[in-house]
Amino acid sequence: MQLDVVIASLINLLTSPGLLGLVVLAVPIGMFFGAVPGLGGKLGIAIMIPFVFGMDPLAGAVFLVSMHAVVHTGGSIPSILLGIPGTGPDAATVVDGYPMAQKGEAGRALGASLGASGVGGVIGAIVLALLLPVLRPVVLAFGPAEFFLLAILGITFIAALSGDNLIKGLIVGCFGLMLAFVGLDPMTGIARFTFGQLFLWDGVDVITAVLALYAIPEMIALGVRGGSVSAISKARANYGIRSVVEGLTDVFRHWRLTVRTSLIGALIGLVPGLGGDAASWICYGHAVQSSRTPERFGKGAVEGVIAPETANNSKEGGAMLPTLFFGIPGSSGMVLLLGAFVMLGIQPGPQLILNHLDLVWTLVWALVLANLIAVLMFLGIARWLGLLAFIRGGLLVPLVFLLAITGSYLGSGSWHNLILLLLGVLGYGLKRFDWPRPPFVIGLILGEIAEVSLHKALAIWGPAFLLRPQALILLAMVGASLLFYLLRRRATRRRS
Repeated sequence: MQLDVVIASLINLLTSPGLLGLVVLAVPIGMFFGAVPGLGGKLGIAIMIPFVFGMDPLAGAVFLVSMHAVVHTGGSIPSILLGIPGTGPDAATVVDGYPMAQKGEAGRALGASLGASGVGGVIGAIVLALLLPVLRPVVLAFGPAEFFLLAILGITFIAALSGDNLIKGLIVGCFGLMLAFVGLDPMTGIARFTFGQLFLWDGVDVITAVLALYAIPEMIALGVRGGSVSAISKARANYGIRSVVEGLTDVFRHWRLTVRTSLIGALIGLVPGLGGDAASWICYGHAVQSSRTPERFGKGAVEGVIAPETANNSKEGGAMLPTLFFGIPGSSGMVLLLGAFVMLGIQPGPQLILNHLDLVWTLVWALVLANLIAVLMFLGIARWLGLLAFIRGGLLVPLVFLLAITGSYLGSGSWHNLILLLLGVLGYGLKRFDWPRPPFVIGLILGEIAEVSLHKALAIWGPAFLLRPQALILLAMVGASLLFYLLRRRATRRRS
């Protein structure tokens, strides 16, 4: 019976000109909101809600889901070409995507991002489909204790992202953790480290911090060096369609990593509260840790583009599960999507899977179709996008600074956050003296999740929360992660 609904939903989507046209229209809109720094999927949904008001519920839901599904596909464009993350989760793509553009491999990086986004989105939708029968126990198995240990597992990747100097990585990671504690104490409401500034009550804005640590230092370095983003001439660079196709094949050449990070991203999206930032950085850390040549990361390793891009798109499929069936948003973007569904007359909850399974499967297929269409659209323009890496620095630097300021303001909604762009001085110092920057972002993103979850876990279970079955499994994973790092480090020293 369910198979009949699955097939009927796919046929209905493909044979309905109205629904198919909405998917095709939504994809470039979603990519635009992802490609412009500071806009992102949340603002896209907010702006589009008035346009879908009064639509047929199925048509409106298909449009919004299709648009939101490809936001991070567009976000990889400025991340790779300019070193500016289009959205928060795309920050991890900057670490290796931008160095690839500097080496004249912008086309390959865009192709890898394109393929990874498409595969990740499809696998995320497949995970959504497969978990429909076993949804309730999977979602309810995670509580504050598991959130805390998942965050700790992510923080252990600081070691893997520290390169040759663990001490430097830990110092930078601890600084990120310190900034994560800026704002109101989640338990007492007391302002911490705000220095009397109201705009810091909400904490340090992640998008602004990432722009300051990555975009501004790279533009300062480009201004000092002169020339263009690409350090080699256009004649010697690979930016044509052949280079883009090479990036696409990289995704399948590293198919084990592609599948693993897609599944990890989907499962993280399934857990309400972790979000896309955590998914992309945890998957990036996994790629570094599982690589036989981790020293290549941060210098233009294509795997460093594949891992976060698969996670960015696959987590959307996972995040839709708790949103649709429990009314619990799986990510910040899903909060607005949940409100839009209610406005359209779709009431999320357990009854949705019982009485409106056809609508659910239509949204699953829309998720798959949107990612496939995005791949085709992106493939058509990737060659010309790669030319941006050869624009003269004198023209590019002012534009990037303007985009960074605009992105910071749009991302936070407060001009006071522009003060945080002064962290760019710190970012340039870290770049100049070869200190790792990814541990800072890991600490900043996961620090708040770890703190809030620890407070809740202690309030509910006390220290005994560490003895819960799921917690013991995660503790074993944390221990295995650290042991794996130490053993690999020891083997590297022996070889050298």
